[in-house]
Amino acid sequence: MIKLDNLSRTYRTDEVETAALSGVNIEIAQGEFVAIMGPSGCGKSTLLNILGMLDNPSQGQYWFGEEDISAYSESKLANIRKRNIGFIFQSFNLIDELSVEENIELALLYHGIPSAERKERVANVMDKVGIAHRAKHMPSQLSGGQQQRVAIARAVVGNQGIILADEPTGNLDSVHGQEVMDMLRALNEDGTTIIMVTHSAAHADYARRTINLFDGGVVTENVKAA
Repeated sequence: MIKLDNLSRTYRTDEVETAALSGVNIEIAQGEFVAIMGPSGCGKSTLLNILGMLDNPSQGQYWFGEEDISAYSESKLANIRKRNIGFIFQSFNLIDELSVEENIELALLYHGIPSAERKERVANVMDKVGIAHRAKHMPSQLSGGQQQRVAIARAVVGNQGIILADEPTGNLDSVHGQEVMDMLRALNEDGTTIIMVTHSAAHADYARRTINLFDGGVVTENVKAA
C-alpha cells in the first residue's frame, strides 16, 4: 500500500540546511498497525507529514498503491488524501463553535455526500466510539478523552482506509489514553491501517510493528511475534 524508497527531506534557509529525514526505506501493507518512535527531533513528525501528503520529499520516491506521488501537485495530493487518509492529533483540533456532531460532519462536507447520508454516517460513527450521548455538546463541555473520541470519529467517518495518529494520547491521562488505544486497536481489527507516532512504549506495544528513528533515519524495526 505504502512504500518509501530512499526518501529524504531537507529544509533550507539562507544560512542553514537541516536534514529532517535521510535515506528512509519503509513499506507498510494494508491493514497493518505501525508505531513510529524515537527521540524529539528525530524526524517522526516530518515522516508523518509526508505519509499524510502534507509535505513533499526532497529526494526519493513515495509510492501510494501503484502511484509514485513524490512530485504530485498539492491539489492532486489533496484529492488522494481526502479519499484515503484520516488524521488524529494530540491537540484534538476540534472547532469550539461547532457541536460534537457538527465537528464530525465537517469531515464529510467536501465529499459531495447528501445531507441525509451525512447525518446517518455521523450517527453511526458516534455510536461506534461511544459519544452519541454528547452529540449536541460543544467541545468545551467535554473531557479530554471525550474530545479525542470526537477526533477519532471525525477521522473515520469518511471511511478512509488509513489513520495517521500523531501522539493521540499525549494530552490524556492514563485511563483515557488506554481507551483511545483500545479504539485504535478495534479500528485496526476491522481493517483500518493505523500509523501512529508515539513516545509511549506501552502504547507502541499495541502495534504489530515498531519503526525506530534516530537523526532522520530508520535504525531498527521490531515485529511482534504472531
